[in-house]
This record gives sequence, structure tokens and C-alpha cells, in this order.
Amino acid sequence: MGILLKNISTLLTLQGASAKGGRHVQEEDLSIQSNASVVIEKDRIAWVGAHKKLPKEWSRKKGLKEFDMKGLTVLPGFVECHTHLIFSGDRAAEFEMRNQGVSYQEIAARGGGILSTMKKTRSAKVSELAKDGQERANHFISQGVTTVEIKSGYALNLKDELKMLEAANTIKNLRTVCTFLGAHALPPEFKTYEEYLNFLGDKVLPVVKKKKLARRVDVFIEKGFFPKAESEAYLRKAQEMGFEILIHADQMSLSGGSDVAVRLGALSGDHLLQVSDKEIQALAKSEVTCVLLPAADLYTKTNYPRARDMIAAGARVALATDFNPGTSPTQDLNLVGLLARLEMKMTLPEVIGAYTVGAAHALNLQQEVGSIEVGKSADILCIEKDWRTLFYSVGDAPKKAVFSRGKKVFNSL
Repeated sequence: MGILLKNISTLLTLQGASAKGGRHVQEEDLSIQSNASVVIEKDRIAWVGAHKKLPKEWSRKKGLKEFDMKGLTVLPGFVECHTHLIFSGDRAAEFEMRNQGVSYQEIAARGGGILSTMKKTRSAKVSELAKDGQERANHFISQGVTTVEIKSGYALNLKDELKMLEAANTIKNLRTVCTFLGAHALPPEFKTYEEYLNFLGDKVLPVVKKKKLARRVDVFIEKGFFPKAESEAYLRKAQEMGFEILIHADQMSLSGGSDVAVRLGALSGDHLLQVSDKEIQALAKSEVTCVLLPAADLYTKTNYPRARDMIAAGARVALATDFNPGTSPTQDLNLVGLLARLEMKMTLPEVIGAYTVGAAHALNLQQEVGSIEVGKSADILCIEKDWRTLFYSVGDAPKKAVFSRGKKVFNSL
């Protein structure tokens, strides 16, 4: 049985932004239509256009479930392309420490940070991680998210990293993209980063691949964490196994992560706070998506990425929460978008494009999601507000309906 969303007051298809690969997004690229309709058949978009031009094969089709969208704005479901959704515990005490002037690196050196979460996550059961993860995913869905990326990286051993990925693969009611981030920090069982990366490449990645628990591999290239040369060798090994790659790059220092991303053809370079003009130009000429995470920058009291320069150079930009228990304990998309507008000087169309088309590219899902086009997945957000009020008011929660792959998964209308 199909679905007809009819009499849509304002439809943002993002077809223009999609055609441009998410670069230089302007208001015209939102491809706005008035009095429009969308037909969904099974989990796919079957037709899009002006309601008055709806073909008879759809208007007269028996069994077509109709929803009147008069007064509503309809746009693609949001793509949340960088999260650490699966973990146990919190790091509220460290938040207070950072507010008192202790640096992230100092906290990590004292056994806090990622290693603090590691201890709690290793002791948690799969069922506990899955339950918490589903509750967090439901909160994303309630904001219009229909695709979420989920990283491992808070267990740092074979058994419990697999446990994290198993929990991530149980998440329902939205599309999930799982990423193996075993190279997140050095666990106490290893003395050197090179030794640990060899362990991950030789012992862990083959199991992740065999069990089909993740299709992407990430690494945190940073001073005090994983060095550039050893990380590049590890990522090349991952590529040889058939994994897609991405990099936590140049967040706290210019550590060469973005250079490696461009050289290896990574899907994305994430954070990118410290890049210079040279790195920006290289990223702009590549297919690497620049995933910017301003909520993490707010929490860590750092500078924000040079989004304006990246966009002007022609780079593709995506936005995400970086939701995690330490440096970005928030799932608020409105906050992310507002920070992008206020602190990174992005326009509203750029923000919308970054949270749809740009983020879809970061996950290599641009043929599936990010825009409302015939043949793509029916991932759709319907809101009871004008699109110009998006990413405007922190805490704002307009009434909405959310469709994920043609199924209504949230409704407050």
C-alpha cells in the first residue's frame, strides 16, 4: 500500500543541492515547491511535484493512504553523520574540571576522558547498551533524524568493541551506519600506538568484517593520541579489506589528519578546527566531506572551524552533534545549527544543506538520502512551521511527523 502526502504547503526537495554535490548551497538549491505532493511506494519516493499535476495513476490508485499536508513544511529527514551513541555512564565531573581550566589532554593523561568511559562500557551488557542506545536514537528521531551514524571506540578491546557494534546494530526505526573506531585512545593493555594499531588491523578488523558489524573505519589522529604515519598505514590496511575510511582530523592541533584524508580518499575529515588555507584548498578540490561539529567546540571552549572559508573554496560541508558523554553531551540539532549560523557564519540554506545532502555524502549515502527525489528512500520530515524558523531557537520543538523508509516513526501533529 502506498502513501500520498498531498497539498503540501511548502516542499523543500533539496534537488538543487543534491545536483551540486552539496557544494555552494544557496536558497535556490533548496528547490522549494508550493502546493505539492509526494507519493511513497513501499520504502521509496515514487513521484514528486505540484499537486495539480499528480498523475491519475496515483490520484485514483486504490489503497493509497492519503495524508493532507496543508499548512505544513516538508523536507528531507535529517542525517546525523557523527555520533558516539553507544556508551555507558557519563563524564559530568570532567565537564566541571574543564570549566576550572583543566585541558582535555590533561584529563586524558590522568586516566579520564575516553579511558573513563571505557571502564564503564566494558562492564556493561549488550542489552544495557542497546536499551540506552535506542532511547538516544528515539530522541534523534523526535527531532527529524532519519539516518544516524554510530561509532564504537569506548571499549578498546576485541570482545567489547564487538559488543558495542552489536548493540548499535539493534537500533530500530531509522537507518544506522556503524563505524569502527577502535583507534580512539590507547588502552592500558598496550604500551605504544603502533602496537595497538597492529592489533586492530590484524586481529579486530578481520572479525568486524566477517561479522558485518561495520563498513567504515575511523581513527583519531592527534598529538597525544594516534600519530599520522602509523594511522595512515592502519587506514590503508582497512581500505585493502574493503572498509570505507574517515578521520577525526586536526581538532586540537594541525596533526596532518586532513592531509591523510585527502591522500587516501576518505569519506570525511571531522572537526578540522586547526586547518590552514593550504588544507582548506586541498579539501575543496577533493571528494572529502568536511564534517563540522560546533557543539563539541562550544563544550571544549575552542575556536570554531572556518566554515565560511571552506564553503567559499568549494568544499562540501556537513554538520553533526558529535554526541558523546565527554566533549559534546548533547543531541540538540537546533543548537548545532544555531552555532553554525552564529559562530561559523553559515547561512540557513547552507545549514539545511549540510544536515541533509552534505551529511549524506559524508556517509556515502547520497544516492539514498538527503533529498526528496524519485527513487530515493522515503525519509521525510513534516513540520508545522515555516522553514525559515529552522535552526533559530534552541529548545524549539515544532509539531512534526517523521517518515523513515516510508514508515511513520514519529508523530506529534
